[in-house]
This record gives sequence, C-alpha cells and structure tokens, in this order.
Amino acid sequence: MSGDPRGGNGAAGNASATWRATVLTLYPEMFPGPLAGALAGRALENRIWSLEFLDIRDHAHDKHGSVDDQPFGGGPGMVMRPDVLAAAIDAAVAGGSAAPVIYLTPRGVPLSQSRVREIAAGEGATFICGRFEGVDERVLESRGIEEMSIGDYVLSGGEIAALAVIDACVRVLPEVVGAAESLDEESFENGLLEYPHYTRPRSFEGKDVPAVLLSGDHERIRSWRRAEAEKTTRERRADLWAGMHLRSANTRAKP
Repeated sequence: MSGDPRGGNGAAGNASATWRATVLTLYPEMFPGPLAGALAGRALENRIWSLEFLDIRDHAHDKHGSVDDQPFGGGPGMVMRPDVLAAAIDAAVAGGSAAPVIYLTPRGVPLSQSRVREIAAGEGATFICGRFEGVDERVLESRGIEEMSIGDYVLSGGEIAALAVIDACVRVLPEVVGAAESLDEESFENGLLEYPHYTRPRSFEGKDVPAVLLSGDHERIRSWRRAEAEKTTRERRADLWAGMHLRSANTRAKP
C-alpha cells in the first residue's frame, strides 16, 4: 500500500481499483487511519478499493491558507468558505465521475445499510469532512451535495464519520468478507437487529448456551435465531420493528 498521510495530497491502494473513496479534509494525516488495518486494510492492499485524501487548505486563496470566516448575521464560531470548498470539490471530481459527493453532517439523512449497499455498488464516493460550525449553504446547493448523518450526536469534524461510512461500504464489496453469506444475517440486512451469538465454553459464569443451538436441528436453529432477532428488534429499536411491519403490509397490499 502506498501513500503519504502526512502531506497535503495522498493516496493509498490503486486508482484502477473497483471502488474508490476520495476524502476532502483539513486533516489528511487522519487517513487512512484505521482503514489501513483489518478487513479494509487487506482489501486496500489487494486493490479491491482505493483511497485518496485531499487537503482542502490547498485551495485557499491567501498565503495564510484561510478556509473559514465569520458567519453573516453573527453567532458563535466560524464557517467554511464556499469558494475554497467549491474549488476543492471541483478538483476532486474533475474527471467527471458520477459518484456521489457526500457531506458528513448531523443534519443529514441518517445512513442506512441499504444506502451503504447503494454506494458500494457504484464506482465510489467523495466525502467532505466539515469543521467549525459548518460550511456555507451555497456550495451545498450549487454542487448538489448529499448530506449524510451517522447518528444523532456531534463530532469535532467529519473525518471520523467518513472513516465509518467508508468502512461500512468497503466491507460489503465483493471478496472483502471471507464468508460473504455472513453479511446476509447481520443487523439491518433484513430490517432486524442480529440474533445473539454463543461459543465455547458451553457454560460460562453459570449461564449455559441455549440447548437449541446444540441440537443439530438446523431448521429449529433458524427459527430460534429469527425469533430472537425479532425479540431484540422489538425491544431495542421500535422504529425498525414498525418499519418492517409497514413494509410487510405494503407488500401484501400490492395486487
């Protein structure tokens, strides 16, 4: 794997890889970070995907590398300038890629596993990592930027969010996960949270593995796992449970 995470521009993997992630950031030294290890790192080395990280500050217009300014209308903090960010975006997508350009922000549409699979099925994505109080609204409107959230909380910047989204996309790429069928039973894949897992020893601190998992009856095991997944979803994520039943009702209503 090549690349220089210390400098302004860097790359890891190979540009001819199947799926490509491009990250616009003020902190390129944060990449590839954890994406260089485990499943994502091995896939990067094997050129299943590639990573490019670009320093937004390289597109500043003054000798100080200014990328932010005070918000019109007053208020705390600073806002990322539209002219600087637009120049960075335009440079990143100069090749005319049809891949989505995504701004990581708490006000964005919550990320779902279905959206992960959609992004992973394409040629890649460009991720904008915001800082300060946010970015000028005009650049989001003029460039048709997709706004995405990874949860109802606030981070110091979009870099950690970008790492999370990229990892989620990479792991569903072909050949990344050894047992690809294991992806089919993970949380969110069927509108449910995943069922509980058990391994050796059979008895741990007075708690035994459920007898059905030792029965060898695969049909009973599948039924048990489905029931446990439904129970966990119903108890922990009422929104997912309600959504699953709504989809089922709509499916039955179709002629």
